[in-house]
Order: sequence, then C-alpha cells, then structure tokens
Amino acid sequence: MKKSTRKQAESKTGSVLDSIADLSFVACCAIQLLPTMSIPSWLWIWAGIIVIIKIVNQISSLIIFKKFYLPHTIANKLTGFLLFIAVPTINWSIIPIAIAAIIATFAAIQEGYYIGTRREII
Repeated sequence: MKKSTRKQAESKTGSVLDSIADLSFVACCAIQLLPTMSIPSWLWIWAGIIVIIKIVNQISSLIIFKKFYLPHTIANKLTGFLLFIAVPTINWSIIPIAIAAIIATFAAIQEGYYIGTRREII
C-alpha cells in the first residue's frame, strides 16, 4: 500500500472511510442540486453508463476479491475535483461537466482493468 509522503501513514480503514465520505457527499449534493439544474438528456445517459460500469466493477470485485474495490487512483481523485468545480458551472456551460464525464469514464474503465488483471489496490 502506498503511504502518504507527509505523515507516512495510510490505513485500509481510512481508505474505506474516505470512500464512504465521498459517496455520501456526492449523494447529498445530487439530492440537493439535481432538481434545480437543467441537464441535457445525453448527459443523463452518459452518467447512467458510468454508474453501470461502476456497478459491474463492484460485482466483479465481489466475485474475484470477495470484497468491494474502492481504488484511490489519480483518475478517481481528478474526477471528484472536476465534479466539485464543474457542477456549479452547468447553467453557463456544459463543457466543464463533459470534461469531468470523460475523466469519470476513464476512471471507471481503469477500475475494471485493475479488477480484470487481478491488481488489488485496497
């Protein structure tokens, strides 16, 4: 497991808690923000495809590793950051959220690759 450079410490529990916090944050934001936004249907379809890929990844992880796979890759972190700054701009331009969707798609496919090659990161 890769350790942080500042404190030289990382734990599986911390990794899982971080992932749970990320999911909770996204869910709360989605519940509050999505009803007030005008989002094109193609973006809903794209987001649905990303969600399906991630669900398939988790099912595959449960089959292969007997546990959930919660990677903290650069692509996943970049996706979170881009969503954080792109969502407020959606009423002005769709480009930032489309860029975030591209990175999120790559991150989801990357997770599937790691699972398929049995590279465990947790």
